[in-house]
Amino acid sequence: MNSILREQVALLCSDFVDTALIGHEGFSKASLIQQHSQDLLAVSEVSGANDAPPLEVQLVAGSGSSVNRVDVTFFSDGYLVSERAKFVADVTRLVDEISANQTFHTVAPLLNFWAAFSASNESGVGVGGKPKDTPFGLYRDGTELRGLYYARPEVARAACDSLGDRCDYPVLIGNDPYYGGLGGEFVTITPSTVNGALVLRHELGHSVIGVGEEYDGGFAYFGPNAGHDRNAPMPWAHWLTSHAVLPRVERSVMPFQAYPWTLLNTSAPWAATFQSSGTYHRYLVRFSLSGLPQKGDLSVLFDGEDLGWLPKEALGLDRWHYDIYRTGALSEGVHEVAFVLRDKDREGIAQLCSVEILEFGNRDEFNATPEFYGVFPTFSEANETSYRPTNEDCLMRLTTTPNFCSVCTEGLWLSLLGRVDLIDDLQAQCSQDPSTGAWTRVLKAALIPLGQLRPTPSLASESFTIAWKKDGVMLEDFINKTVVTLEDAGAVGEYEVAVKLVTAEVRSDPDGLLTSRRKISITRRCGDSHDDELSL
Repeated sequence: MNSILREQVALLCSDFVDTALIGHEGFSKASLIQQHSQDLLAVSEVSGANDAPPLEVQLVAGSGSSVNRVDVTFFSDGYLVSERAKFVADVTRLVDEISANQTFHTVAPLLNFWAAFSASNESGVGVGGKPKDTPFGLYRDGTELRGLYYARPEVARAACDSLGDRCDYPVLIGNDPYYGGLGGEFVTITPSTVNGALVLRHELGHSVIGVGEEYDGGFAYFGPNAGHDRNAPMPWAHWLTSHAVLPRVERSVMPFQAYPWTLLNTSAPWAATFQSSGTYHRYLVRFSLSGLPQKGDLSVLFDGEDLGWLPKEALGLDRWHYDIYRTGALSEGVHEVAFVLRDKDREGIAQLCSVEILEFGNRDEFNATPEFYGVFPTFSEANETSYRPTNEDCLMRLTTTPNFCSVCTEGLWLSLLGRVDLIDDLQAQCSQDPSTGAWTRVLKAALIPLGQLRPTPSLASESFTIAWKKDGVMLEDFINKTVVTLEDAGAVGEYEVAVKLVTAEVRSDPDGLLTSRRKISITRRCGDSHDDELSL
């Protein structure tokens, strides 16, 4: 393929990367454009590979018809015919972990989750940039536990399209036990018992809410959780703990960050130095590792002092993120952080993925209190500063955090409600008393099961208000009821039901997405031979 075509593909990918291929630390925009360009070029050279694979589809969780729900659909990749049950079990576990009592729990009635199985000829995901013989060709760029790419996006697109309403957000799940994933048109994840749900909810946050990063060292900061002008009100002004129009920016700095993605060895430690201004009062050493399951495998040193690193319990060889806070101030000058592999048997497996140093002002300069909403600086890969609502209360900043912050949760509600209607259906029916022969007219509003209609209570304060009108006049006797029963003799007329959802998780609804209205016209009595009520 000639260079001109490659340049055009790269340009197309640049637009896509700006809004979609985000979600993995250590990826520069340029590297993502190059990688995605290669993916598109590879697919363009394969003819006849765009047909949807055969799919066995089953509902994992949901509350209604796909016509009025947002559907998240998991597609299998790297699962053999004999591993179908494993795939369904993996999907069921992941859905339960993100929607039962955390993350997507409160919005779950707006969602359906599906498992779509297609058998692979090989088990697992590819490594070293080479996909296996699987429907969508999921693979790792190397052996490091970070991005999980797809080689056959056209097949994935055809698979999703073949399901019609049952596929709004496709998730490609690669049969691999370790950390991996990516956001974009297709979310990719693994069923890792340690990290699978963490990566899934983070990547769905990008896709569903339409937000960029909150962690440092990225390039994409946008959406309701991102501010760029400290001299203007932030998008989350209505969530601020302080009522100041322009609250202070919490004082912190990132003097060092690196993504080594390097295998460690016992012959020489991985070490780096950085400069501190000496003007801050405490600091954080943040890093991620894989292939290091035991305490004695590794020492993490800061200026020669052992920080006492301990691996996550029952982690195995998977990746994990670690934070070690230090209460003392760093002195002005040069400091060193080092990772020393102690166990030679871990060579070839033990990997340092990322390392970062953050410094913070004193308590009067930096408020680290959980659930405090203010203006916190975030530092990009180009060392440009944007702002976020909380210190570390959001899974868009820390994947190990179980929930979105309130700002992202509100964004989640508004995004989903922009695609569904709170009223599933409005019907008028006739009912006849068998003993008297008398007719009554029954109007039924079927609502999405939120508020007082939930089968189990919500984690947040929430309720529906329901109002009925006939020919523009309020029917006071039926306030907050979903069923209206009227004597047939006076039932002819035009009816309207107005519904409003009130939830503590949404404070601003500028587009009126938490309200819905539906009309129905009744033109004849029940006893007439032609009953022609019309829902409007």
